[in-house]
Amino acid sequence: MSLEHSLASVRQRIEQAAKSAGRDPRSVTLLAVSKTFPAHDVAHAASLGQIDFGENYVQEAMDKIAALRPDWPALQWHFIGPLQSNKTRDVAAHFDWVHSIDRLKLAQRLNDQRPADRPPLQVCIQVNVDDEATKSGVRVEDAGALAAAVAALPRLRLRGLMCIPEARTGTSAQREPFARLRLLRDAMAAEHGLALDTLSMGMSADLEAAILEGATLVRVGSAIFGARSPRSP
Repeated sequence: MSLEHSLASVRQRIEQAAKSAGRDPRSVTLLAVSKTFPAHDVAHAASLGQIDFGENYVQEAMDKIAALRPDWPALQWHFIGPLQSNKTRDVAAHFDWVHSIDRLKLAQRLNDQRPADRPPLQVCIQVNVDDEATKSGVRVEDAGALAAAVAALPRLRLRGLMCIPEARTGTSAQREPFARLRLLRDAMAAEHGLALDTLSMGMSADLEAAILEGATLVRVGSAIFGARSPRSP
């Protein structure tokens, strides 16, 4: 299937899921996960109206941003992978969003390294909703305190929460962790007085379930760009 047809198909899925949930499809942003795919694929998607792109690997992303920003200055670049402390300066300088903050040290570094001539960096707290030992994310019980601390940093703008739950089969099972993230977001907003408008949740296999539970941003890679080739070391 061509990129044009794949992108149109995903947009149709989002529209149908939003309507099923009684929501305006425009309330859901499609984040095209372009990690491991070349800059010309991103440019092709941009020519089809796609604005938001997600990347996991800092150097790969910086090469794409440098190649594409002159012709596509309006693209929004989201860092969605685990972030190491030694990579925060590049991320703070070149990205528009970071979805994977799971400890205060990272947030503080991003805040301190965000260039003064750029708007505040839009950020989400990554929550480990299934308490998986091998997965990044702050524990549910620690998320509120982290969010309050991040919200106080002047060069960051805390937008909401992100999760990557365990794979589940069936819509009802898929909805469960997304519902927990939504309820956590609502409870944190009420307890700490935070304006949290973003739920970054749902991917190619479960975006419908995420939208039914209030996702405002879905991260879709393979359903748009196809299967990924193994990344070179």
